[in-house]
Amino acid sequence: MRKLPPLNAVRAFEAAARHVSFTQAARELGVTHGAISKQVAALEAWLGTPVFLRSPMQLTLTDAGRTLLIAVTPALDRISVAATHLLEQRDTRTLIVHAPPTVMIRWLIPRLSSFQRRAPEVEIRFTASAAPLNFEAGGYNIAIRGAYQPPEGVVAIPFMTETILPICHPDLLEGGRLRRPQDLERQTLLSYDSEPMPWSEWLALAQKPMLRPAHALQFEQMFLALQAATEGLGVVLLPLSMVADDIITGKLCVPFDIALSRKRQYFALIAPGWHGNPVAERFCDWLIKEGRDTEHLVSQLAKTLMPT
Repeated sequence: MRKLPPLNAVRAFEAAARHVSFTQAARELGVTHGAISKQVAALEAWLGTPVFLRSPMQLTLTDAGRTLLIAVTPALDRISVAATHLLEQRDTRTLIVHAPPTVMIRWLIPRLSSFQRRAPEVEIRFTASAAPLNFEAGGYNIAIRGAYQPPEGVVAIPFMTETILPICHPDLLEGGRLRRPQDLERQTLLSYDSEPMPWSEWLALAQKPMLRPAHALQFEQMFLALQAATEGLGVVLLPLSMVADDIITGKLCVPFDIALSRKRQYFALIAPGWHGNPVAERFCDWLIKEGRDTEHLVSQLAKTLMPT
């Protein structure tokens, strides 16, 4: 059985100790100076030891007070975080969406206004990282991930098929320097930790498994490798859906036959307890629509990339 002091007294003590002031603690908690003083005195009586040294001009923590503060502050912070997550989940108008940074920047955000027009009452909060899926620790309701197969043990809704292929800056094609896969021997290959298709696999697909590039650059995130390609630093394997607009405008290009590519899917992964939630379903329906529109755009673009 836990032996706990009065929690209101603990809360009053923590605020007073953090500010080293009863007056500021009272202002933070919306009570009077006398109420804080009374709660702190009750805590000291329960502990059997003072937590503050009081003088007319100064308030100072005792050794016991410092020891208690070190333990109490992170505990209250954890309670606050947990309570916030529960309140957000209770509010069916709030949806927390987690996605890799490049997908967030290059695909989700540019299309988000259409969802806001369809569901103006829904508040969406975004978090971005390429960390492994963890609904409990992350506190999100929907996670977006690219994969060849849906993860086991979680509701996974496919909403877009992507085509993965080499991408580079048009300058690398000048003078016929990059026309065939074997020309990669004179290029820099760009890689990133979360790449859906390693260069070794693509080179095998191109029947050049032993090819060695002139240089190689490794990045942690896709968007960093994409930026390097945009600056003309090398060739990178990317989902065509993430760079379609840049290819259409001529900022980037596809140096080889579109047939030398691989396909995988993007999934909306639903947190436990959120499958069937009306807001989550509306968001997933929107993802499916936007995914189909993107697939159509990529299909039309792919036709222009086929050899004539």
